[in-house]
Amino acid sequence: MENTFKLTRRDDGIAILSMDVPGETMNTLKAQFGPEISTLLTQIKADPLIRGLVLISGKADSFVAGADISMLDACNTAEDAKALSQQGHVVFNELASLNIPVIAAIHGACLGGGLELALACHQRVCSDDGKTVLGVPEVQLGLLPGGGGTQRLPRLVGITTALDMMLTGKQIRPKQALKMGLVNDVVPQSILLQTAIEMALAGKRAGHSVKKSLLNQLLEGTSLGRNLIFNQALKQVAQKTQGNYPAPAKIIDCVRQGFAKGIQKGLEVEASHFAQLVVSPESQALRSIFFATTDMKKESGAEGAVARKITKAVILGGGLMGGGIASVTTTKAKIPVRVKDINEKGLSNALAYAYKLLDKGVKRRHMTPAVRDNLMALMTTTTEYTGVKDADIVVEAVFEDLALKHQMVKDIERECSEHTIFASNTSSLPISQIAEAATRPQNVIGLHYFSPVEKMPLVEVIAHATTSPETIATTVAFARKQGKTPIVVKDGAGFYVNRILALYMNEAAQLLLEGQSIEHLDKALVKFGFPVGPITLLDEVGIDVGAKIAPILEKELGERFKAPAAFDKLLKDDRKGRKNAKGFYQYGQSSKQTKAVDQSVYAVLGIKPGSDKDPKALAERCVVQMLNEAVRCLDEGIIASARDGDIGAIFGIGFPPFLGGPFHYIDRLGASKVVNMLEGYQRQFGDRFAPCARLKAMAEANESFF
Repeated sequence: MENTFKLTRRDDGIAILSMDVPGETMNTLKAQFGPEISTLLTQIKADPLIRGLVLISGKADSFVAGADISMLDACNTAEDAKALSQQGHVVFNELASLNIPVIAAIHGACLGGGLELALACHQRVCSDDGKTVLGVPEVQLGLLPGGGGTQRLPRLVGITTALDMMLTGKQIRPKQALKMGLVNDVVPQSILLQTAIEMALAGKRAGHSVKKSLLNQLLEGTSLGRNLIFNQALKQVAQKTQGNYPAPAKIIDCVRQGFAKGIQKGLEVEASHFAQLVVSPESQALRSIFFATTDMKKESGAEGAVARKITKAVILGGGLMGGGIASVTTTKAKIPVRVKDINEKGLSNALAYAYKLLDKGVKRRHMTPAVRDNLMALMTTTTEYTGVKDADIVVEAVFEDLALKHQMVKDIERECSEHTIFASNTSSLPISQIAEAATRPQNVIGLHYFSPVEKMPLVEVIAHATTSPETIATTVAFARKQGKTPIVVKDGAGFYVNRILALYMNEAAQLLLEGQSIEHLDKALVKFGFPVGPITLLDEVGIDVGAKIAPILEKELGERFKAPAAFDKLLKDDRKGRKNAKGFYQYGQSSKQTKAVDQSVYAVLGIKPGSDKDPKALAERCVVQMLNEAVRCLDEGIIASARDGDIGAIFGIGFPPFLGGPFHYIDRLGASKVVNMLEGYQRQFGDRFAPCARLKAMAEANESFF
């Protein structure tokens, strides 16, 4: 077997330990490396000629991207996971206790276990390259840094900074890392190794002290002050996670115990907390999402098809969606865009939208004004069809009006080449109906973005019966370049995401009409794990949009999609939600704090809020509707797999990630339990709750999706 670590001795007494995992594009830490490193460390200790050690990566663009996550899935018990963490502690402690200077030379991603490896060195130097980032993102997988990170990081950069890094999983850039004391120096990559060697030759210097704010010095310096920090952090975590994610509280406990009882005790607590988290259902769900999205990146969306290169895009419509799509195409994909709108106002809106987003980056010093201006130069505008002939893809983001979309298809076929893809960002109209106007229907596809475009990670790529495989593959590749996670779905009203969302929203509306207060309903679903409640979401999306989509879904998919009639009353009262500052909530000066409900909405709907029901029961009634419809979509082939259905729901509508998505959640509950719940509601509220055939069959056969 090829070795991962290579030790090179130099004439000046500095040894270079290079890490290069054979056959992998990035370095990750694996359990089997333990013995190999220990053997090398024994050799280093025994060699009196070695005066210093430099750790560096043999990969071109990454230091160590973290631990290999698949080895966690190989842990059958908490004991197995604990042994992994303890083995890491042993190796890193050996490294830290070497009596020669040990320097980490960091270029590229230095994350998770990679940063813990660097923390075990005596000093760190990193390159000033854009690819260099440092962080401990374990919390995003429902875990904590299990290689000593909860102990070494706060001792290096201070408790407050370390907690912020560990609880958010944020990535730190080189300049920030130097400022916070995470690294001792930042240099160009060309002199990285040389600088590390010079640091090793200079001998083991004390790390430079971190400038902490006076308040942090006072707080972190006493046990009373530290307790204040920990209690405040716990309070914020409870508010943010609603108690649904166990990792953050355990991270705080590791740091707290390490400072109260010493580093040895801290490491013991870290190993046992890490072990409990590895086998927790929350972490297993979050890891399943990680593996699913990693696998999806390797798929073209259409088997055997090769994506064509896209060198220019055209966006039709300069509204909110058009502006957002144009912006991610230039800034993320770096593809030139021509925005076409019928008037100058739409065009200046699109430009202003993109500029505002880029300028945020300048203000935060993530980019220079010159970089911003170069990216802005990729976006041009027109009110006529000029400069569109060479477009490889046209994304249409105009009103939900079939006749208008038909006109667009004809215009593009007339003005562009025979290969130009026509992608429609429709949220409800079937793509086959849009393609009816096309002489080249094989080039027509749906590309459904979610609002706001720059924030929402999902896009649905919708193929109708005659969309060519090459069109699918090219559109999927285009969406990926924009930084999106695309799922390929079959054509049909509402596609996948809006279809499962519609029933959930309708049920929430029914509960409102039955007398549940708006705040109580929204809180119940936030507590369940959604990022916002359904009534807040309706205000954000637009009550008018909801009213437009509902009849389309009802016509195509049947009675169960019928929206409550009371919604017409809201539109008669000109309530559209946030967009016209009139909806379920109040908008205006005071909306900076927690939004207040507009109490007058109850009278408009002709209801009086009654007593609040159990939040769990309310959430369950809305969510089972979504679960049932998701299984129907799988059964009808709207989505290709349960995996795609989970990713679509999590990234498209914020289905609680710790539950792993609708299909993982059904597996966790058991199909028969879900069927029983649905049948109970069916008896009480009617046939909109009738469990679909596939769920019933799975319940009888005791089957699961995964």
